[in-house]
Amino acid sequence: MRRPAPRPLRLALEWAAGAVAPAGLLARVQAAWADVAGAAVAEEAEPVSEREGVVTIACSSAVWAQELELLGGELTERLKGRLDRAEELAGLRFRMAAARRM
Repeated sequence: MRRPAPRPLRLALEWAAGAVAPAGLLARVQAAWADVAGAAVAEEAEPVSEREGVVTIACSSAVWAQELELLGGELTERLKGRLDRAEELAGLRFRMAAARRM
């Protein structure tokens, strides 16, 4: 009897991470943010809270907050295209706050 080849640990870790990840709107937006916003924006701004479907994005400066406010509609639509239960996302709110670095 032939033994199957070992499977990559990555598959088990991805499954486990998906099983324990929070299912809320904020968690889903945080998971998609870097892909939707792009690396440069994600470096300067990140989703930090959610209330009644509006996700607050903490920006590293007022300039970033203002610029992203102008792009808010486009970013919202991109996020809705990536999220499950996208109708839960009512919009984005951009505020100057020290963005946490990952």
